[in-house]
Amino acid sequence: MHRFEKLQKTIGITFGKKKLLEMAFVHKSYVNESSDPNLKHNERLEFLGDAVLELIVTEYLYAHYDEPEGELTNWRSALVNGERLAEIAKELDLGAYLYLSHGEKKSGGDKKNYILANTFEALLGAIYLDQGYECSRDFVKKYVIGYLEEIIEKGLHRDAKSYFQEMAQEKLGITPEYRVLSQSGPDHRKMFTMAAFLKEEHVGTGTGFSKQNAEQSAAEDALKKKKWKSVDNEEPSPL
Repeated sequence: MHRFEKLQKTIGITFGKKKLLEMAFVHKSYVNESSDPNLKHNERLEFLGDAVLELIVTEYLYAHYDEPEGELTNWRSALVNGERLAEIAKELDLGAYLYLSHGEKKSGGDKKNYILANTFEALLGAIYLDQGYECSRDFVKKYVIGYLEEIIEKGLHRDAKSYFQEMAQEKLGITPEYRVLSQSGPDHRKMFTMAAFLKEEHVGTGTGFSKQNAEQSAAEDALKKKKWKSVDNEEPSPL
């Protein structure tokens, strides 16, 4: 059985160029260990897939919602952020198909969010090149845009960082601080892990493909752990 036969059945897409599909799963670390001088990693496909994803989501939001630009931008960000894409990649079991170096495999690279998110985008880039825009759009609508209703209903697009600051100042008279815990991944797509602090109390942790996104994630985590009002419409909990 071809390595990717199950995946093609899962997503309902049969690739004409199997090498293109295979390239979507070749991590840079694998190329560094390979003796094949013609082997290419997936970062260029990821670059393309990122642009295709943003266009498809933007086009969909524009066509279906008559909201202000700022609101549409927030919805789009919530749909295409790294954490969301990593979760979708896990649903599709993309990690099982990755070509990783021995070291990356040993360190659990097939489960790392930034690698999974990048792989999802590389897969989309491969779909676009092999099958065209309409097939790419159907794929994104099925696996990404399907989360939009939940995002809107639960207010997952709202600015958790600003709200956390308001609550911290109101309840404790403290302005939150954010510190970098770690960063990993290629220069053009670094994954940051940030911590939210109230003075010296570590109250939340989050990850993202920028420090700002990671801080938002850390603020959301802090709101939950402090049992303060979340970014949806729940009532605030007492101190």
